[in-house]
Amino acid sequence: MKLLRTPLSLLKVMDLIKEVIPSERVVLHIKDGESQTIVRGLDSGTPRLSEDLRWRVIQRVLDSQCPIIYNSQNHKHSLVEGKVSLRKNSRNMICFPLVDQEYPLGALCLDRHFDHGPYTDKNLSFMAELAKPIRYILKHSINPVGDHSRCSPPLHTAIVGQSESFTRVLRMIERVKNTDVPVFIWGESGTGKELIARTIHEKGLFSGGKFIAVNCGAIPDHLLESELFGYVKGAFTGALRDKPGLIEEAHGGSFFLDEIGDLSLPLQSKLLRLLQEKEFRRVGDNRIRRVEVRFISATNKNIEREVTRGRFREDLYYRLKIFTVDIPPLRERQEDILSLLNFFVVKYCRQMRRDRVYFSPRSLELLMNYPWPGNVRELQNEIQRCLVICGDGCLIKEEHLSSRINPLREVHSASSYDYFRAKADFEKRFLNQALSRFHYNRAKTAAQIGLSRQGLFKLIKKHNIPIPKRETGEWDTSIETGRKKNG
Repeated sequence: MKLLRTPLSLLKVMDLIKEVIPSERVVLHIKDGESQTIVRGLDSGTPRLSEDLRWRVIQRVLDSQCPIIYNSQNHKHSLVEGKVSLRKNSRNMICFPLVDQEYPLGALCLDRHFDHGPYTDKNLSFMAELAKPIRYILKHSINPVGDHSRCSPPLHTAIVGQSESFTRVLRMIERVKNTDVPVFIWGESGTGKELIARTIHEKGLFSGGKFIAVNCGAIPDHLLESELFGYVKGAFTGALRDKPGLIEEAHGGSFFLDEIGDLSLPLQSKLLRLLQEKEFRRVGDNRIRRVEVRFISATNKNIEREVTRGRFREDLYYRLKIFTVDIPPLRERQEDILSLLNFFVVKYCRQMRRDRVYFSPRSLELLMNYPWPGNVRELQNEIQRCLVICGDGCLIKEEHLSSRINPLREVHSASSYDYFRAKADFEKRFLNQALSRFHYNRAKTAAQIGLSRQGLFKLIKKHNIPIPKRETGEWDTSIETGRKKNG
């Protein structure tokens, strides 16, 4: 892609931003093969941000598609700043991504000497609004002819994840997709088992047929048999005509049995024969029918334990588990959280027909540190909720997050932090995370983070950090002493 020329309107908007958010320099980086950069306000008379440092920050913003605020004196930054080192820098900086849905157009950066004061959350909110006309100008000034880089896979079929544990899952899909062996998928609720099953179907040998999915726990047992195998006229009251089952409908394609652990023992027996012989009978019929289907099953249960307890047939278990795909929970693939957040923001912004929305640095930090017990489904639902709560705003802020993610009900602050406020804010967040990690065992937490027990108690009291009631029975209410209760 190529910027045809620098429109005068673009320069005017940059000058306006420089005035509204007092800055010594405004830098617009346009993402293309030549890495075009437009700078306004060169003659500030103060030391400039090094080109190498600025480029690393811009690259981080483009990769994460999330804004960064850096104030040199109190080191306030976004979580995704990562390894970008700004410690020796005497400049304050704010950098904002310019994204057309999922496609990065560039980044807008403001900087000023730290003597002129830190950038604030209020500045970030202004920048989010003022970046809109720049994004519009870039979008309509870039020549898209012959540019195929903007094409992306359909959002409903894309699998998101680059972590090592998730990459192993993708490799397993590649190995099994062109075989007809049964595939057994295990994963916690919300990890995306059906998405993996659908991907195996769409990429593989049976992609020309249908993908039929059935949740074994969602259909009553007395109806499930007729749904799976079909029935003939007169087989039971209400059977007024012959009706093929879902397995027949999947002929030539893939049949996905979700929550296979909920299948009754009688149906397990019939399914075993189907897997072994590729043949079955409709309910009430004597005729044997054959079917060519790729079987994929999934569960969040410990099937081996179910076999031991006599709730699941051992022979069926081994027949289903010829090839197993284990999906890691989201807490074990934290590197993928940012990609998933951006993926769902793009998906639902497109569905809602609204401009792209971004995360404030603090809201992103809270989202990245949350353990996501409900896995990808919980993250997906949280993004949908946030987009509704934030209204027409350009930022998902701390107050838009659910109480389980933002338990202290932090609010996006318009004021800047001084050094002591920043230090206290860091202490409080660090202690909350450490206590949570060690299950609110204060003696263990103190030992692990290098504080005395008395020192930890004082900081808990200083920051008024709440301790879950189920944990407080071990300690006296006098938190300074840390004495155990008598009797």
